[in-house]
Amino acid sequence: MWYEESVFYQIYPLGFCGAPFENDGVPAHRIEKIREWIPHMKKLGINAIYFSPVFESDTHGYNTRDYKKIDTRLGTNEDFAALCDELHKEGIKVVLDGVFNHVGRGFWAFRDVQEKRWDSPYKDWFHLSFDGNSNYNDGFWYEGWEGNYDLVKLNLRNEAVIQHIFEAIDFWIENFHIDGLRLDVAYCLDRDFLHRLRDKANSIGNDFLLLGELLHGDYNQFVNDGMLNSATNYACYKGLYSSFNCMNMFEIINTLIQQFGPENWSWYRGKHFLSFVDNHDVTRIASILNNEKHLPLIYTLAFGMPGIPCVYYGSEWGAKARKEEGDPALRASFEKPEWNDLTEHISRLADIKKNSKALNYGSFRSVLLTNHQCIFERRFEDERILVAINASDQPFTAHFDAGCGMADELITGTKHDFGGGSLLQPYSSEIWKMER
Repeated sequence: MWYEESVFYQIYPLGFCGAPFENDGVPAHRIEKIREWIPHMKKLGINAIYFSPVFESDTHGYNTRDYKKIDTRLGTNEDFAALCDELHKEGIKVVLDGVFNHVGRGFWAFRDVQEKRWDSPYKDWFHLSFDGNSNYNDGFWYEGWEGNYDLVKLNLRNEAVIQHIFEAIDFWIENFHIDGLRLDVAYCLDRDFLHRLRDKANSIGNDFLLLGELLHGDYNQFVNDGMLNSATNYACYKGLYSSFNCMNMFEIINTLIQQFGPENWSWYRGKHFLSFVDNHDVTRIASILNNEKHLPLIYTLAFGMPGIPCVYYGSEWGAKARKEEGDPALRASFEKPEWNDLTEHISRLADIKKNSKALNYGSFRSVLLTNHQCIFERRFEDERILVAINASDQPFTAHFDAGCGMADELITGTKHDFGGGSLLQPYSSEIWKMER
């Protein structure tokens, strides 16, 4: 599938485009800014983009008002259609955020309930009771997502709700020609609804991506033949940065062995999850790593491990922001993209990943592992790739049976000789394509 061979770029449009937090109802064509970044994305090696919410909402995008209207603060449906057309012409797939678990208090059907109460034909679209009251003194109680009452939980067992969502998806396909959906809080979604959604996706085409936001637990319960194609690999998220901060590469490698290793008990062999070092909800990686010299190394690990790598806008040049500074800091608006050594490194990784069957589809096997170093193998058919990382400030000579004498080092484009051991420079990473 196309997504298994992709490098994703995540944009949070409301922040990226500098929109005001509150929906002021003032039309603006801010979405045009993304078009200016297409050359940067192309140079970076991006061939798929995941947009966080773009539809009309109360504030941050996840409290939707209208599934068929691009947020007024971003522009018009025609603006977004033109952007999607240009992205597709440049060979970049488009995935939208499907926020189906909840809507905003400004959602048109909820407003009807506020006005007409039990006489509203939409009262069964939500989980509510007229025997109680809400924090907003609506005169009725309703369920909010995890206690957040600005996020009104939808009744996904209501056929009218399901059809409304499906009509919205049809609208997005017809107008924006989208290639898939990232499902917000997929772990909260009704599982019968997910089965229905998978049937819907299959009717669109067998390459229409359903990517679920999953945190912890057994991903197989959601990622299977009847539900989702993929999920966010939060199970590896902490291990990626913690392995460097604690100088303990065992943490991430053992997690990868559990998930994708050769043992029969490995949990997710053959599955392709979204790999990331940061996103719009967490501290940017440049702010969470203790040593900035580990930045290129963590990206090598994220691109080399099984999965679909995703880069969060701004992090490719080392932008900083911490979770405790609030969402506006994490979802900043940058005047223009930057390009530095880290960006160049990521662009090289993207090219390597997209053109390697072993990195796209290969098995995972740990070859050498210490606290400060790791080497692992990705193999598919007759292609073997070794990914090597030295997180130490000292050089390291790795002694292991490579199974051949020479390899192409893909990051630098040089030859690598395994004779006498493999010297890894301090704070370095290498990707070796083995000779046959």
